[in-house]
Amino acid sequence: MARRGRPPVEITLTSTERRQLQSWARRHSSAQNLAMRCKIILLCEDPALTGGEIAAKVGCNPATVSKWRKRFGEHRLDGLIDEPRPGAARTIGDDVVEQIVIDTLESTPKDATHWSTRSMAERHGISRQTVSEIWRAFGLKPWEIDEFKISPDPQLVAKIRDIVGLYMNPPVNAAVFAVDEKPQIQALNRTAPMLPMMPTTNQRRSHDYKRNGTIDLFAALDIASGKVIHDLRPNHTSAQFIKFLNKINREVPDHLDVHVILDNLSTHKTPAVHKWLLRQRRFHFHFTPTYGSWMNLVERWFSALTTKKLQRSAQDSVNALAADIVEWVKHWNENPKPFIWHKTADEILERLGRYCAAVTNTEFNREPT
Repeated sequence: MARRGRPPVEITLTSTERRQLQSWARRHSSAQNLAMRCKIILLCEDPALTGGEIAAKVGCNPATVSKWRKRFGEHRLDGLIDEPRPGAARTIGDDVVEQIVIDTLESTPKDATHWSTRSMAERHGISRQTVSEIWRAFGLKPWEIDEFKISPDPQLVAKIRDIVGLYMNPPVNAAVFAVDEKPQIQALNRTAPMLPMMPTTNQRRSHDYKRNGTIDLFAALDIASGKVIHDLRPNHTSAQFIKFLNKINREVPDHLDVHVILDNLSTHKTPAVHKWLLRQRRFHFHFTPTYGSWMNLVERWFSALTTKKLQRSAQDSVNALAADIVEWVKHWNENPKPFIWHKTADEILERLGRYCAAVTNTEFNREPT
């Protein structure tokens, strides 16, 4: 059957063009659109293939095959590159962009510890909006600073591997709990009633408040199920901690071992606690590294309690605060969601190694004594 319509543009490739097209089509760093166009042109060299057959092989519309066949016939390899898009031409050269990035990373203004968009714009004679766009493109935020603390714990590596192992590969016939205290939770009430949220207006409250006492919350997060065993106490002494351990002991079936992840609070290491452990042989304590409480998953649960309940609640008494916490925990345990640990011990240690290398190679500006 004879073909209808205009005859397609004949494509005859030189050896150089064929090698270049094959390279662009295979290279992982090539844009998807460019790779597809190269495949189209390589197939167009075969006169036996129709536009529809090429489109089916590449996965595009036949009109797309016709478009790029024509563009290649007119402009060869240059025709496969996207034409400049409409819009105003760039007024900032690459050299200016590079210098702004270098200045942001390697220098500071005379009157400040970091650059602002206005001070950087004044330095280079451009608008602060342009500086803002450059910073956004390179992910630079001079006004922000992160904090970190490298643990001096001599057993750092062993403790990281121990705790991550409990999270990612828990022992058989055992319950694993992340345990900690949230001390001195304040029963606060605002000096004026809170105003409700309305369209265009946020919820509002007075900046001052009245303290109505404090209470301590003990919590044990079951790593497998996400359920929480809790207890409210007037303080977090060693005796109160032992009472909470007894509560965990009562609620966990007798045939299971109990692995408890704790931080290095002195309350957890008193002689009374050691004596209790000698009587309760199925309990095993695992301590986080010094300054490593971030490894205790119950801290994530405390964060949820704070942001979802305590941050905006108001109580006239400690009893009202306790009732609110008990109700929130009850609601949590009705549909618990375990927190999943994703980072392996090797990934944590590798990142820690990068921090140590960066700190070692950094020259600190020490104040004169």
